[in-house]
Amino acid sequence: MNIMKKIISITTVLAGFLIMFNSCMKDLDTVPLDKDVTTAATVFDDPAAYKQVLAKLYAGLAVSGQQGPAGNGDISGIDEGFGQYLRGLWYMQELTTDEAVIAWNDQTIKDLHWQTWGSSDVFISAFYYRVFYQISACNEFIRETSDSKLDDRGVSGSLRADVEHFRAEARFLRALSYWHAMDHFGNVPFVTEEDAVGAFFPEQISRASLFSYIEGELKAIEPLMVDARANEYGRADKGAVWALLAKIYLNAEVYAGANKYADCITYCNKIINEGGYSLVDDYSHLFLADNDGLNEVIFSINFDGNRTQTYGGTNFIVHAAVGGEMAPADFGVNGGWGGTRTTSAFVDLFPDETGDADNRAMFFTTGQTKEIVDIGDFTNGYAVTKWKNVTSTGNPGSNLDFPDTDFPVFRLADIYLMYAEAVLRGGGGNMSTAVDYVNMVLQRANAATVSSIDLDFMLEERGRELYWECHRRTDLIRFGEFTGGSYLWPWKGNVAEGKVVDNKYNLFPIPASDIGANPNLSQNTGY
Repeated sequence: MNIMKKIISITTVLAGFLIMFNSCMKDLDTVPLDKDVTTAATVFDDPAAYKQVLAKLYAGLAVSGQQGPAGNGDISGIDEGFGQYLRGLWYMQELTTDEAVIAWNDQTIKDLHWQTWGSSDVFISAFYYRVFYQISACNEFIRETSDSKLDDRGVSGSLRADVEHFRAEARFLRALSYWHAMDHFGNVPFVTEEDAVGAFFPEQISRASLFSYIEGELKAIEPLMVDARANEYGRADKGAVWALLAKIYLNAEVYAGANKYADCITYCNKIINEGGYSLVDDYSHLFLADNDGLNEVIFSINFDGNRTQTYGGTNFIVHAAVGGEMAPADFGVNGGWGGTRTTSAFVDLFPDETGDADNRAMFFTTGQTKEIVDIGDFTNGYAVTKWKNVTSTGNPGSNLDFPDTDFPVFRLADIYLMYAEAVLRGGGGNMSTAVDYVNMVLQRANAATVSSIDLDFMLEERGRELYWECHRRTDLIRFGEFTGGSYLWPWKGNVAEGKVVDNKYNLFPIPASDIGANPNLSQNTGY
């Protein structure tokens, strides 16, 4: 069973539990007087609670609070939908690049595409606090599933074995969030289960040291994880660990000033040769309402229209992309939000905009202009039709308000492209194999195959294959094309034709509120 489908039945129990480990209370073993608040002193009296709390950790990537799409949000100070994890990640990775613009006038949202944000930006702050909320949740579960805690509770036998897997998965989820923190913010506050719960100012860890920590954690949990494709759908396994290791190694020069391309190839090979993954025949199926369980997907954030309702996640991705003359029913929703489109620079990565020469070119052009004169006008810029709440047989998802479409965080096509890039960057491997992997991706897209590859081609191909999947900002930074002036796209720097942007924007600022609250933190350069 999809673990995400278990969430709706446990949120009441977990609400108090989650309040507990964000508290500054020192005596956390005290049973509260309020009968509706549950603490670690009682929650694990029920053996089923271990899996229920684990489900909440996974849900932290998908939902925004304790009462469905709105109500009792996990973080405060911003609309609950804006504060959802995947939506925040999408904003940071897509709106800041050539792949996406948004029409709305919500607070500072257009500053993301313009690359003019500052340290008080509400959307950056929301993502930052969401990431660290998730880390704190993982820390507490890891803390409560230590050998000594399990011994004290008399946990043994098959439950003990299960909980040890759960704990390894929680460590993976924490490493995933620390990767997002490292990638977006650089030097960040650092807390693990080894730190006592209570009021203290976390120390700041350097980006390079955090890279080493994430690497060490992933290697430590690898043998503790369930084999690739052997876990319950929606839960991490060895394949997810290998994919995250490959990701951090591909970007190691950015994160730690270290060449780790050979290591990237090692873990790409593990996925390719040991994982049992394969490309799906139809690219579009990856982004439809029945994309659960596809053999290409290594790790996903899962959604169910009736059980994981949120105004973030794929609900946002699908709804916000529908507007103008687009028919909402074609996308399995009852209305569009008229927000997100793409730029002409991204459209021009494809040989044509119709999809005839590359079926990944999924654009709605009727009533839309290719060039963007006014970002606030939805009809300026081609709309993107990649994500839908429609099944592969053409039926709508289970709920027209909330899509069933899961979000693939890691998938095999990305791994093929990562292998090829790492070979080009001198990591070893085999160039002929690299070209073969690229051509497998191109053939699936009905695109022209190639006889050779170079880094310029790889950046463009990653855009064509992975757009709107939260990779673009990281990719552009790795290639030296995100800031500066070597690659300009419409409205970069708040100029229609694009302009040179300061390199400080390769990192987001630590929110001014956290800098003011924690004397151990130093702001990123330039903010």
